[in-house]
Formats: sequence, C-alpha cells, structure tokens
Amino acid sequence: MAKAIMIQGTMSNAGKSLLAAGLCRIFRQDGYRVAPFKSQNMALNSFITEEGLEMGRAQVMQAEAAGIAPDVRMNPILLKPTTDTGSQVIVQGEVLGDMDARKYFAYKKSLMPMVLEAYKSLASEYDIIVIEGAGSPAEINLKKDDIVNMGLAKAVGAPVLLAGDIDRGGVFAQLLGTQMLLEPDEQALLKGFIINKFRGDKSILDPGIVMLEERGGIPVVGVVPFMQLDIDDEDSLSPQLSQTNRPPAGKPVEIAVIRLPHLSNFTDFNVFSRIQEADLRYVSRPSALGKPDMIILPGTKNTMADLRWLRESGMAAAINALRESGCTVFGVCGGYQMLGRGISDPEKTEEGGSAAGLGFLDTETVFSKEKRRTRVCGRIGNLPGILQPLSGMQIEGYEIHMGRTSKGWHTTKDTGSAENAARDIFGVGDFCVIRDHRTGAESTDGTACGNIYGTYVHGVFDAPGLARKIIEILAAQKGVPLQAAEGKRDENAAAETDLRTYKETQYDLLADTLRRHLDMKRIYEIIMESENRPADPAEGAFPD
Repeated sequence: MAKAIMIQGTMSNAGKSLLAAGLCRIFRQDGYRVAPFKSQNMALNSFITEEGLEMGRAQVMQAEAAGIAPDVRMNPILLKPTTDTGSQVIVQGEVLGDMDARKYFAYKKSLMPMVLEAYKSLASEYDIIVIEGAGSPAEINLKKDDIVNMGLAKAVGAPVLLAGDIDRGGVFAQLLGTQMLLEPDEQALLKGFIINKFRGDKSILDPGIVMLEERGGIPVVGVVPFMQLDIDDEDSLSPQLSQTNRPPAGKPVEIAVIRLPHLSNFTDFNVFSRIQEADLRYVSRPSALGKPDMIILPGTKNTMADLRWLRESGMAAAINALRESGCTVFGVCGGYQMLGRGISDPEKTEEGGSAAGLGFLDTETVFSKEKRRTRVCGRIGNLPGILQPLSGMQIEGYEIHMGRTSKGWHTTKDTGSAENAARDIFGVGDFCVIRDHRTGAESTDGTACGNIYGTYVHGVFDAPGLARKIIEILAAQKGVPLQAAEGKRDENAAAETDLRTYKETQYDLLADTLRRHLDMKRIYEIIMESENRPADPAEGAFPD
C-alpha cells in the first residue's frame, strides 16, 4: 500500500496544484511509482481520458509530471459550475446530474466510500500518492462531512503540508490562522508549512520563519520562489485570465479570446502564448477588443447564457463588425455552437427554450442530456478562406459536449443541387475528418465558411506546427514578415514543434526549483514516518 503526502492550501490559488505536480516529478525522478489524487475538484477545465471519462485538468497535469497516463481514479469527483449556485456533478468520469450547492452538500457524504475505493485502488498500484486538497481546510462552515481536505487526510492517514501564498500578503496569519481553526486530530496530521510565491531577499524573511515555527510548533519545510513556468493551469484565477482586457502588446499578430462568463478549457489556446510573434489576449469588454487578426470564441459550460451575454454586453455586435471587415473568427465547442443560426434546448440541459445564434455559420445545435466524451485524431479538411493552407494537417484532441450540430447544406446528397452549388461558390465545408479512439468510427466535424471556422475538438491548436502556421498566415495577410530565428532555436520555437518535449522541460524545471527550495530530506522523513492506512470504504463515509 502506497505512502501518501497531502498538499493543502490556506486559500484557492495558493499553489497547491503546482506544488503537488512538482513533488510528483521529484518522486518519479527518484525512482518511485507515484500518482496524484484529488477527491473533489471544481473546475471548468476538464479532460477526457482514453476510456472516454471526464476528469479535472490539474490531475492530468500532475499525471504528466509523474510520467503516467491520466486516470479518472485520480479525480473521482468533478464539479463544473453552471450557475453561481449550481454545478454539473461528475462522478467517476460520468455525469451524475446538476445540483445546487445545498443539495450537493447534503449528498456528497454518500460519495465518500467511492472516493476511498478510488484511492485504495490507486494506492495498491503505486509507491507514493501525492494528494491535493481544495480551497482551505479551515472553512468552519463547510468542515462537517468534508471529503477533500482534512476529512480525507484523516480517512487515509495522510500527513499534510500547508501552503500559504506570500505574494498576496498576510502569509503568517494565513498559516497560523488555518492551523488554529483545525481540530486537535487534524492538527496532529499537519507536519509542515510551505511559504509559496516568495519574491525578494529570503534573509529578511528568516526572522518571521523562526517565529512561525515557534508559534506553530511545526517546521517550515520550504520557501518557494515565485516561478515563471509554462504549465497548464485549470484555475479561473490563472495569471492569463487575471490580465483580461489588457492592451495589445504590439506584436506582429494579435489573437483575442473572448472571456465568456462561463469560459471552459482556456488551456486550448496556451500554445499561442508560446509563439514569440503572437499576442494572445483575453477580452471581456467590446471597448477592449481593438482590431485583432483572429477572434476565438472558446468553450463554455453554459452556451445559452454566454450567448445572451455576448448580445447584452455589445460584444456580439463588435465581433460582427470585425467579421464584416475581414477578421478571422474561430469557435471551439460552445464557441462553435454560438457561431450558428440557432440553439435549442428541448430537454432543459441548460436553460431550456431556444436562442438565435450569431448567424456566421449555416448550422443549428440541439442540446440533449447525453454528453459526448471521446478522444479523437484526424486531419483538417479542404478549408476555404484564409486558413486554407492548414488543409490536410494532422490533429488530435478530445470532444466533450452535450449538443449536436447539424449543417444546413447537409440536407441533401444530390451533388448537383442548388444547395451544394452554393456550398462550392461560397466555400463551405467540414472543418475536419476525425476518428474516435474508442470505436474507430470516422466522421466529419465542425464547419468552415469563408474566414469563419468552428470545431468541437479541444486541443486542436496543439498539433505540431499548426499554431505556428496560423500565425504565419495571419502575418502574411497583413504583409508583416516574421523574422526567422538565426542559428539556434529557443524554447518558444521548441514548444511550437514538440509540445510534449517542451512540457517535459517545464516539469523538470519545476522539480529542480522545488529541490532547491524545499527540504526534501525532511519531506521524505514525514512520508516514511507516517502511519498511512488503507482507505477502507467498508468503514463508512467518515471513519473515526
């Protein structure tokens, strides 16, 4: 049975996910079989495994750092917010249903045996499990029946390292206040503090560390610097999104991603930020849109609400004006659905009723309760418009959506029909041809018409060379030459051609940084001294 170490935080975005990923990498480098685990995750950035199951991207990132394939057991519960008070509840990779907060808090206790079963199964296959908590363990109004922080730590006997974010200020109060609000049996599991995101001269901090250890009675096992790493972040507090509506950076090519209220899977576009000549911006105000070379409508967990927001905010009119002036528009998943003539929701999957789309594509979307979840690979079709040079390029990614989109020009198979003649004249076609990894079935996906493109495939831009090709096309349209790198290739150029290799270098850099700033000898002692016990679902939801 595996040993365990748990990273909890004093707040959301204290750096738990990154610290857990770094430990996964270190343990892997040291020869251990290691896996991540987070019993309950709340995020709109999700991932589809090879089995067609859905899980949070933080544990996918941590699995990559550990050198193993993502497994839904690593994140048995995923909550995807649909409103301010409700979420879609996903259990063991499958949609359980939508619940408001009160209903879920009453229900979640019954999920603890399943959580423990998932943990026990992983622990039987690995040497070390790195567990990530959620939010803060000191939310005293939520501690009853906790299944993700100290409730889980007690259930599996995991020692806990508590991380505080010094960059936000008040880190000593964060750490000591959290410790004070824990119950005695919870405090007994707390084995060390981590001060995270430190900038400056550590010698100035040292007197405070001494006082922190004296008052807390446990060691500070590390002061981790603020790290500039290019690693996927699933959190809505991601630095990328915190800079929404910033002015253009003046680079040769500008891409504007619309910051929808229910934005999901924003990591689909990270590859553009790794290209030196590209400026990837997130925009939520029409006045901040400017004149980008390409607009991306991203995925969303509530397509109809976000479509209404586009109109009410004036963003739809601003996008349409840019489209009419020749700007390229690209929609992914929910963004693709918005580009069509209309959306209907007869089964009240979201809000019920119907809504007019932006009308940029001749498509209609109908929502249903069945969620399509699968990984796919294939190639881009014979595209019209400015992105025609992408035709035939290989792609890979995954689909995760509850709508089905039909195309108006697919209503007849008569190749001589007026509809298909119009299709040829105006350059309308499928965006890509894909193959389902599980079934092997081939199908067409997405739509392309003029300079408007849409697809359901998440991760489409990660295909080797594809994002770079798009930037070259957009630059050429403007008559702006891109300077070819002379002599050596830098990290950004490597990222464009081999994303997997680039990610590996970032995980290694993360591990190297943590080795320098964490007391790994003490952390190993904490792990080996702990009396981890197998998580036994038969003990009930909350074992003593």
